[in-house]
Amino acid sequence: MFDGFDGWRENVERLSEVSGTDVVGYGSFIRAIEERRAFFKEMGAVATDHSALTPHAERLSPAEAEAIFARALRGEASEDDAGRFTAHMLVEMARMSAEDGLVMQLHAGSFRNHNETIFSRFGTDMGTDIPVATEWTRNLRSLLNAYGADPSFRLILFTLDESTYSRELAPLAGHYPALLLGAPWWFFDSPLGMRRYLDAVVETAGIYNLAGFNDDTRAFASIPARHDVWRRVSCDWLAGMVVRGVIDEEDAPEMARELAYGLAKRAYGLDGDA
Repeated sequence: MFDGFDGWRENVERLSEVSGTDVVGYGSFIRAIEERRAFFKEMGAVATDHSALTPHAERLSPAEAEAIFARALRGEASEDDAGRFTAHMLVEMARMSAEDGLVMQLHAGSFRNHNETIFSRFGTDMGTDIPVATEWTRNLRSLLNAYGADPSFRLILFTLDESTYSRELAPLAGHYPALLLGAPWWFFDSPLGMRRYLDAVVETAGIYNLAGFNDDTRAFASIPARHDVWRRVSCDWLAGMVVRGVIDEEDAPEMARELAYGLAKRAYGLDGDA
């Protein structure tokens, strides 16, 4: 965020233009974001998507948020300012989602532009993003204590740190009604990655605390193949559970349908009940 992200100030100016709100401080920045959320919801959007190196979420006081934003507009914000403001905005986005009903998605744990040579020559998004260890339990405590039991709020988490599946994410999803676990993401959107995910999370979270399978890739031609892989892996995993006597054969087809279709529809409010 801020000067660490190329084009931040230009994006704020663009936000002013498209929202019709003159962003001159933190308050007008929030109003402009709320206006754009309302616009996209009117156009049919059902979710927002947020990316952060860590999922740290902690609310600032209005005075602190205003001061950091003012420094950012002047080009004087520090790295610490950026981290604190990002953490604050995650809580603000949760607050907005609880109010407007848009599902909040959070992808965390990617060290962007790791290869400096590639970055300096070609810019961002050139395939040099690397997973890092991610801590969820402490980082999300403030946000989940504020909104984790709010029936009007839904948060879907995606991680690149597989070690947190059973240690943190499955227990969190099993406890907080508003929290669902997103599908295996990026490096783990693969047959073995999907199987490791199901093995790690279902024992504690069950399948009904999962968000099913969705795909946000820009490689549109790959979307049907990815969904096909997920469905085949899910059915193979369920068949193994039947053979071992963990679930009944009569229940497996309905669970397969949920993993392939029903969970995602409900997670994103597309089942007619939202």
